[in-house]
Amino acid sequence: MQEDIHSIKKKHIKSGIDGPNVLLTAGVHGDEYEPMLATLDLVEELAGNLANGSVTIVTIVNESAYLASTRYGSDGLDLARICPGNLEGTVSEIAASQISELIREADYFVDMHTGGATYDIAPLAGYMLHPSSEILEKQRQMALAYNLPIIWGTDYSPNGRTLSVARDADVPAIYLEYGGGSGIREEVVKAYKDGFLNLLKSLCMIEQAIESQSMEKYYWVEDHRMESGYLQGKMPSPADGIFISEIKLGEIVKKGQRWGKIVDPLNGHSVDVYADISGLAFLERVLINVKKGDTLGGILPIEKPGLKVVWGN
Repeated sequence: MQEDIHSIKKKHIKSGIDGPNVLLTAGVHGDEYEPMLATLDLVEELAGNLANGSVTIVTIVNESAYLASTRYGSDGLDLARICPGNLEGTVSEIAASQISELIREADYFVDMHTGGATYDIAPLAGYMLHPSSEILEKQRQMALAYNLPIIWGTDYSPNGRTLSVARDADVPAIYLEYGGGSGIREEVVKAYKDGFLNLLKSLCMIEQAIESQSMEKYYWVEDHRMESGYLQGKMPSPADGIFISEIKLGEIVKKGQRWGKIVDPLNGHSVDVYADISGLAFLERVLINVKKGDTLGGILPIEKPGLKVVWGN
């Protein structure tokens, strides 16, 4: 039986004066809740407060994934890997097609995420290293407006993403990552809400002073290596078992430092896990039952605040 397919629900907040159209999305993955809550707060706060332009807000991009409380839609697909989707396809493919059309219509695009049920992620704003210097600079300024401690520019070649749709349409776009695991973190909701308002201030869509912090406070990496932004490919588990982490997010670790261990309760065996590079620990697995090959964490190749550019394969 074919599923009942619905159009993506969106709120369009208009100022009545010409200006940019900014698209803000949450719920590409169904187990990432703080971004959804941030959008609900913003819908209320922005009504009647835009000096110019308009804001389009989508609280849940993939409703079937939200209803299933997982990263994947009811068709088993990850919407963040199948864009620009297919209007004649499955539920996730249709949602991907609908959100892709909204992205193409936007002047600026922000896609909010967390680590979901599987990961905890240090607060960061990321973007693809767009081949257009003009768009790349706009993305840098968008990321800065969020005042999050980590800024991460990565390889622009991956397809299937919301940001790859924006890339192909020459729409400046960033994504956000912060938190994850169980429970609601109010600090994530607040950071996403405050950051978006600050972005609108930077675009002169809200007539208030921009809030900014010293450039010396950012850990800023622009990594041109292929698949540099692929979180699911980092630090694969060497075995099945229970993962016990020994690091803290935001910690500077050295290559070869013990990251944790995998304990197999079926046979009592234990395998140590070590940091594969030196740098800033920004990603930690919090779903402790792991299979061989699962990502256990991630390290950015930067050890002190400032901008670091990484080249090569």
